[in-house]
Amino acid sequence: MYQELRQAWEELTAKGSPFELEEVVVEGEKILSYKNQVPSLRELWLASKHFDDRDYLVYEEERITYTEAHQQVANVANWLLSQGVTSGDRVAIAMRNYPEWMIGYWACVSIGVACVGMNAWWATPELAYAIEDATPKAIIVDEERLAQLPTLSEMSESIRIIAVRAQNSDPRVTHWDSVVDGKTELPEMTIHPDTDACIFYTSGTTGRPKGAQLTHRGCVANAMSLAFANIVQAKASSLVGESSSEPQRERKVQQPSALVITPLFHVTANNCVAHSMTMAGGKLVHMYKWDPGKALTLIESEKITTMSGVPVMSRELISHPNFSSTDTSSLKSVGGGGAQLQPDLVEKIETTVATARPSTGYGMTETSGIITAIAADFFLDKPESAGPAMPCFEAQCFDDEGIPVESGELGELWVRGAQVIRGYLNRPEATSETITNGWLHTGDIARIDDEGFIYIVDRKKDMVLRGGENIYCAEVESVIFEHSSVGEVSVFGVLDDRLGEEVGAAVHLINDVTLTADELRSFLSSRMAKHKIPRFIWFTESPLPRNASGKFLKRELREKLQLEDSL
Repeated sequence: MYQELRQAWEELTAKGSPFELEEVVVEGEKILSYKNQVPSLRELWLASKHFDDRDYLVYEEERITYTEAHQQVANVANWLLSQGVTSGDRVAIAMRNYPEWMIGYWACVSIGVACVGMNAWWATPELAYAIEDATPKAIIVDEERLAQLPTLSEMSESIRIIAVRAQNSDPRVTHWDSVVDGKTELPEMTIHPDTDACIFYTSGTTGRPKGAQLTHRGCVANAMSLAFANIVQAKASSLVGESSSEPQRERKVQQPSALVITPLFHVTANNCVAHSMTMAGGKLVHMYKWDPGKALTLIESEKITTMSGVPVMSRELISHPNFSSTDTSSLKSVGGGGAQLQPDLVEKIETTVATARPSTGYGMTETSGIITAIAADFFLDKPESAGPAMPCFEAQCFDDEGIPVESGELGELWVRGAQVIRGYLNRPEATSETITNGWLHTGDIARIDDEGFIYIVDRKKDMVLRGGENIYCAEVESVIFEHSSVGEVSVFGVLDDRLGEEVGAAVHLINDVTLTADELRSFLSSRMAKHKIPRFIWFTESPLPRNASGKFLKRELREKLQLEDSL
């Protein structure tokens, strides 16, 4: 199977092939890039115009076709230019996953304006910080974020404010309907590949968030990598099928469609879901907020083909009481990224969703999206792997001294290639600490096997050091998840006077089940070394807290639980 994957890989990246590679010089460093990729996101957007009257954006009862979306994008772009916003400036978007998010985004990137994605969960001080840091010429906000903005008197008079789905009579606020009204043409523009396309802020769980500068080259390369991942694995599977008697799953030809279930101010939804769907003429179905029951209803009514979110969303979907009675036959892929899919979840997706195959991608804001991808039989064969690095990346594991480790050994994963960000906005020191000679330090402990598949063991600092033994939290979490009563789990280190740290775990159980700490430890005793079994176990009545990306807030959770124990 892996021989066929290598064959397909080499054919698709060979000279004259669609994913042929070339070396380019960016910021003085030679990096790999796709030779055939378009120069900017503008060209990617313009190429979707021929999808005409296909549904593009769907939200509740609202539908916007590709033709209508292109008209609205042109109108917004012209309005911005009329207000003095020019190529090289920034425009912020702060709102829920409404269709206006994508319209505003494409309008910005199509005229060389960097789109600043602001976290819709931020409070006023955090919004104020990002506005001061990014200095946008305009801000597109929904009613909730409009109410959370710093008072208008404190904001620069030069900042234009566009309100979406909001009632406001302040003369400084322009309403969205008046911006999209009209019939204009998208202005002509030439955009350099290495200019900023968007600024996405990294999670603010430690200190102030940093604005990652994603370039047009990086965003387009990510779209190419996503396309490559789908094509190479399908091609390899077909090569295997030529010499196999195994029946192939039937595929009905239908419009690709995806649920937008993670925030558009992050790369998972925007760069990975929205970009790839737009390239393919797909449909983006927006949800007001994640709800597995509502998601099932939309999968059936909108014939959703792809659901990509954080692992807990897939787990909640297939375990929902309505799953078996819902028509999910349109689904072709279920999975996502943001965290490693636990091996048991990979198997559950494969056996539970009759028409879909499990898939995942490992990536970061700092790589404009995915670094690796894996799906179907390759994922089932290596469920603990995140897959191989995409063609436009060099990938290598390094020790703490910056020296490459041997194949198969643990080290911090570094990557270099077209998708790596230009740096952090206004943070030269953070940029130099994170990017060395073009190599991005991912902060993830990993190993790479002989076939080039990458295994993410844990975050570099998300590790328990117990009596000199390294215990990787993700490993412990994966084993705890094997217990049928466990709905959510987060593992972290708890300070210990004797051993330095002990293993702690916060567990949220599935509804209407009971489990004691001793019963869970007994379950784990046959599945992992004794020193890895959590000494401290907390069962929480409420789901575990997450940030806007859906990742568990480990530090906040640990501090809260330990504080409660001390009272």
